[in-house]
Amino acid sequence: MTSEIKFNIQLDENRVPEKLHWSAQDGGVETEETKAIMLSIWDNKAQETMRIDLWTKDMPVDEMKVFFHQTLVAMADTFHRATGDEKMTDTMKDFCEYFAEKLELKK
Repeated sequence: MTSEIKFNIQLDENRVPEKLHWSAQDGGVETEETKAIMLSIWDNKAQETMRIDLWTKDMPVDEMKVFFHQTLVAMADTFHRATGDEKMTDTMKDFCEYFAEKLELKK
């Protein structure tokens, strides 16, 4: 059994993303438009993370700040599920709160 996630990136003449779409049939997503993608891939041979960070030129900065905050919170949750390390998870979540406070994301 396999599952596939696809990303389609429409670029302008300077190779800057203009439109981003993604599909994940198993998740019921078919050619949904988005403004930003962050993807991390672990290369176990090189023991390093490879990344793809894309956003469209019309992605609003205020939305990018929220996107980063939510990504950081999700990373803390994933770290906890993957490691069970409560102390570091709490430290990461403290940073997420600090991040949101400094960017005035919490009203």
